Amino acid sequence: MQGKKQYLDKEVVRFRLSERVPPHNLYRRLAELVDWSFLYDETRGLYSHTGQPSLDPVVFFKLVLVGRLENLISDRRLVEHCALRLDILLFLGYEVDEELPWHSTVSRTRQLFPAAVFERLFDHVFAQCVARGLVAGDTQAVDSAPVKANAALEAVLEKQAAGPAGPHLSGREETPAAGSVVTAPAHQLRQLATGQRRRQGAQTGALGARHEQARLLSNKTHYSPTDPDARISVKPGKARALNYLCSLAVDTAKGVISHAQADLADKRDSLHLPRLLTGLQRRLRANDLPLRALLADAGYANGPNYALLEAAHITAWIPVFGQYKPEIEGFVYDRRTDAFTCPKGQALPFQKYDTNQDGGWHKIYWGPCRTCQQCPRKPTCAPRAKRKQINRTIYDAAYRRAWERQHTRRGQRKRRVRQGTVEPVFGNLLHHYGLRRVNVRGHAGAHKTRLLTAIAFNLKKLLKHRPNRHVSLAVALPRPVLAANRRARRRNRRLEAPTRARAQPLTGKGTP
Repeated sequence: MQGKKQYLDKEVVRFRLSERVPPHNLYRRLAELVDWSFLYDETRGLYSHTGQPSLDPVVFFKLVLVGRLENLISDRRLVEHCALRLDILLFLGYEVDEELPWHSTVSRTRQLFPAAVFERLFDHVFAQCVARGLVAGDTQAVDSAPVKANAALEAVLEKQAAGPAGPHLSGREETPAAGSVVTAPAHQLRQLATGQRRRQGAQTGALGARHEQARLLSNKTHYSPTDPDARISVKPGKARALNYLCSLAVDTAKGVISHAQADLADKRDSLHLPRLLTGLQRRLRANDLPLRALLADAGYANGPNYALLEAAHITAWIPVFGQYKPEIEGFVYDRRTDAFTCPKGQALPFQKYDTNQDGGWHKIYWGPCRTCQQCPRKPTCAPRAKRKQINRTIYDAAYRRAWERQHTRRGQRKRRVRQGTVEPVFGNLLHHYGLRRVNVRGHAGAHKTRLLTAIAFNLKKLLKHRPNRHVSLAVALPRPVLAANRRARRRNRRLEAPTRARAQPLTGKGTP
């Protein structure tokens, strides 16, 4: 007989939410895994003792973590999604007939809580990962990736020249907006203008017909009024956009995120390493974990970074940047005398320290001018200068040691370890944890988003962890008894040996 289900939409009198969610459910296990009560003490000073009750801080953090776990960026969609899930309602502590908070309440609460509260929750979850044996701490892999900001590139404005603000029509002085004043050095602006003219001159069509000039944008001359902290950046293979930079440190033991931070996207990765290292060492020391090795790509190659890691007794497995040359062809360096020797045998000793336009320190070596003027190799060695001059960075020794490490078999193995540790973590965060775009504005909001994403990732690691339990059965006999038995048997053999020899008959050819 064919069945047909009838839906009556009746009112259920007896219903308990905890009975509808199985014990193995992710959110039910997550509620039992973490002790959330410490968040009340962390946020108590942010509220007044009078007024209407606010959104429960524990509910807020659970709600935004659900957004990361469910790969939801919008707060509106997050609230709508949670209202349809019984397990999430049980995780949040809401009944089926109870209204969830408004999305605007979630947004205002996120702005109210400082980043220190988010970092405290991250430290709490990281400590649980350490207690479960998921973190070794001695080797960390570092990497960064751009994340799209909540601003449009088409709405950027041109920065104004720095100078005193002129009088306004109302008699008040104008206050420039954040990031709306040019702060780049003059030589960088000249280089930028030269490059723009060269690119615009190359934009020609068929038979030399010029098309409409493309709009050339730079962080030195343009800013976003919507989000002044967002920076214009481009990733190979991607379009130019307003981004933030997400920097991560991942433990190589089980892939647990040990540090997360948001950085400005207009600087090289190497300039963000000191701040990342400070936060990473603080967290590892708090859990009694020593840091001995740091793995990173060539984007973190920097003389100050090599010196900083060596001073902290940390082995830097960072490939040297491609422009660095450990040796100059034809010139031999003597470390004892700190001098170079040219192919003709002339010494080029160290003369002085100097800085470039960007403030980088380097050492200068040169020899006597009269010697170079009489040298037959001068047209090829120093064609435009009076003498041969060699500039080397003051961190040349640290560069050389890093270059030697990367060309060893262990260096190649460390490179593969980094690629198999931190890069898959970034892929998961971008595609499954809502890190493809920042749904807030400002550097502080982007940093909170990075922390929430890292917390959700580590919580998933905790839920998936299954400790290995080895069951073995062994029977152990007392060693002194066995040793005594062996000694007794040996003594009996020695006593019985002469008796056996006397009892044995003699045999031979002459014996009947």
